[in-house]
Amino acid sequence: MTFRWAYLTVETSSMFPDAQQAYAAGLVEGYLTEELMQLNWLNTLNGYCSQPYSQYCLRLHDFLGKNLDWMKVQIKSKAQEMPYWHQVELFLLQSAGLANGIKKQSTALNMDIDVFGLYMFQVGGDFEDLESVLGKPDIQRPLGSGSCSALVKVLPDNSDLYVAQDTWNNYQGMLRILKVYNFSFSLVDGTSVKYLVNIILKVSMETTIGNSNPDLWKYVTPESVLEGIRSVVANRLSTSGSQWASIFSAYNSGTYNNEWMVIDYKKFIPGAKTLMQGLLTVLDQIPGTIQVDDLTNLLSAQGYFPSYNVPYFPDIFNASGNQALVDKYGDWFTYDKTPRALIFRRDHQSVSDVISMTKLMRYNDFTKDPLSRCNCTPPYSAENAISARSDLNPANGTYPFGALSHRSHGGVDMKLTTYQLAQSLAFVAVGGPTWDQNPPFQWSKSDYGPAVPHFGQPDLWQFSPILFNGTGLFPVS
Repeated sequence: MTFRWAYLTVETSSMFPDAQQAYAAGLVEGYLTEELMQLNWLNTLNGYCSQPYSQYCLRLHDFLGKNLDWMKVQIKSKAQEMPYWHQVELFLLQSAGLANGIKKQSTALNMDIDVFGLYMFQVGGDFEDLESVLGKPDIQRPLGSGSCSALVKVLPDNSDLYVAQDTWNNYQGMLRILKVYNFSFSLVDGTSVKYLVNIILKVSMETTIGNSNPDLWKYVTPESVLEGIRSVVANRLSTSGSQWASIFSAYNSGTYNNEWMVIDYKKFIPGAKTLMQGLLTVLDQIPGTIQVDDLTNLLSAQGYFPSYNVPYFPDIFNASGNQALVDKYGDWFTYDKTPRALIFRRDHQSVSDVISMTKLMRYNDFTKDPLSRCNCTPPYSAENAISARSDLNPANGTYPFGALSHRSHGGVDMKLTTYQLAQSLAFVAVGGPTWDQNPPFQWSKSDYGPAVPHFGQPDLWQFSPILFNGTGLFPVS
């Protein structure tokens, strides 16, 4: 039995200042994972902005440079008094250490970051929107392309609470590392962040909702904090779902626009008659606007809350241009009638344990499931499933828009936790495209094998679920 995951645990000591902890954590991670990161760079970012730079890359370099400079100004004036900017500073120090660790350089503590270096991994999600903001001429993103499925599921009688997410991505990005950071950072008043994290037991996850309204791009400016940094800061400083949303909402960059779900496990009591308010907080972000609500009552009434790349809140749905897509292409772009919404609604009641939850999150029976049908030739698409396998769509098929077509794209992993697993900060994971109802993905048998870089990847992706608790990988029975 094989699992195909790398894993890393980094722990720091409170004997050292926060800045040294952050920089050293990055340094050691870069040193230990250099080979995997170099391979992943070759597969995913190599050549994205190589000299001579295109006009787009010059604009991107200028934007990221101004953004870093602006954050450093805020850090210099505010980090001593404001926990928010202290944590932003630690993020940047860790990023600088990571780059120097890969280079095998233990240079003095610094925030000297090459925006076209390893930092591109840290902000890569923001590129999806920065490409539109900054006028990239050859954007390759297919219309409607999905990026993740997620599910919060309450078992009958509130006996357990399951939380799971599938990442959807291009297949060249399937080198993965499961990570645990056990930092001993302090707030500016000396309170231990490690202590807070250990008692909170929060789970935050997202699916990308994007933005289809070009009028909103005016709200994207360098005087903001990019999404990946804001989510880390919110995870470290918040003690509730509402506080997580408040911290995350500050300095909205309007890039990497996602629907976030924050599950506060300390609000869950197995077997309780009712769910406590604050258990599930949902946030939708677009440029210039963030909407948040406590959706615990909805979770209780439905027994589940799904997310699948469509905004939940009608105001966000409309402002981001989705109605125009519905008018042109139909129900596929709606919130309640898109295929994944219908599949989750039909099948969430089948979940009774970790195995059945994993099965649902890996589900793709596109040639037989009527909910996977489309106005296509053949009349179905492997994009219309909880875990996509768009490589299985025929290359000579016809499709109304790009997301449904033949692509090197799909669900590339699944992560799942439960109330009991969360108590020990453990979760179940499965690597690679789903093969439950379809043949496993194999590079040597795929027409993408010769054309798509996949250095360091196995040829055959046929791996079993594992349990990860920070100390090792264990089979799931």
